[in-house]
Amino acid sequence: MTPRTGRPKVDNPKTIEVKARIDKETNLKLLAYCNKHGLKKTDIVRMGIEMVINEK
Repeated sequence: MTPRTGRPKVDNPKTIEVKARIDKETNLKLLAYCNKHGLKKTDIVRMGIEMVINEK
C-alpha cells in the first residue's frame, strides 16, 4: 500500500473567506507593515479582528 499524499490535516482549518476593499494608501501602509514585520496580510487582518473583539 502506498502512503497518502497531499497536505496534512490541520486542527483548525481556515475555510471562511472575508473580502474588504481598501484604498491605495491603506494598501501601501499594509504592505510596508507586512514587509517590516515579516507577516502576511491575512495575519494582520486576523490580529486586527482579535484587537477589536478584545477591546473593552
